[in-house]
Amino acid sequence: MAVMNESLPVEFILLGFADRPWLELPLFITLLIIYPMAMMRNITIILVSKLDLRLHSPMYFFLSNLSFLDTCYTTSIVPQMLFNLGSSKKTISYLGCAVQLYVVHVMGATECLLLGIMSFDHYVAICRPLHYSLIMNQHLCLLLSSIMWLTGVIFAFSEATLILQLPLRGVTKLDHFFCEISVLIKTACGEKEADELALSLASTFVLAVPLCLILFSYASIGHTVLKIKSSGGSKKALGTCSSHLIVVSLFYGPAISMYLQPPASISRDQPKFMALFYIVVTPTFNPFIYTLRNKDMKGALTKLLRGAGSSKFSRGA
Repeated sequence: MAVMNESLPVEFILLGFADRPWLELPLFITLLIIYPMAMMRNITIILVSKLDLRLHSPMYFFLSNLSFLDTCYTTSIVPQMLFNLGSSKKTISYLGCAVQLYVVHVMGATECLLLGIMSFDHYVAICRPLHYSLIMNQHLCLLLSSIMWLTGVIFAFSEATLILQLPLRGVTKLDHFFCEISVLIKTACGEKEADELALSLASTFVLAVPLCLILFSYASIGHTVLKIKSSGGSKKALGTCSSHLIVVSLFYGPAISMYLQPPASISRDQPKFMALFYIVVTPTFNPFIYTLRNKDMKGALTKLLRGAGSSKFSRGA
């Protein structure tokens, strides 16, 4: 136990953009504006999907899950970032780092699986419309959601626990603005090739399986859409999928482009900017993307706002 205690640092110094201090104030102001906006938009989608009976369907059930994931994912990192950006002491405790590590990877792995499940929902809606209510029933939605969350938790806990067992003697500085697995592996002591290989295989599996499901679903959807003779039917089918395709592109596109590059061509700060994209940009724009072209969601939101306004007016009267 004494050896274990000596190998664990009390806290980590998060270097972030220490070599670019001029970025800290603009980043602090940006996060201070965008973070509440992202929270408000995602929480609104969850509430509207829950309160409006017209939105009690598989599509909005999974959309609520996505909004909840984005809310938890962003909240696990941004408040700590804001505190460190506004302070000269840019630290995080070992316990805080461990909690952040678990939460971030549970949410990230679960979101990968969720995007695959959402593509399957679109596939059934367009390719098997007559059997949609029979296939995508409440029991299947709950089962898929449970499997998705359980798989995400098992993956993240096994991965994060493996990394936290690496010896960290003398390591107090992490070249990132939050506790990230690849950074901890690089700074750990001793042999770590096996851990890097296990991490790489597990990450590839979690990313590749949902991506294969997404590609299969949209290949089938494209084949079905080409058979639809009416332009109105084609536009409706494509409109149903467009929001999800944009979200998938925002999630997978930057990651694929970065990982396809040779490691030598990736700059030191590129992973940090990529992480900022996933932490701030994606959770902020996902709700906007889904509500922009969705008449049902916009109608439900308008109805909710009118109801809240009339209730406030009645109390005032």
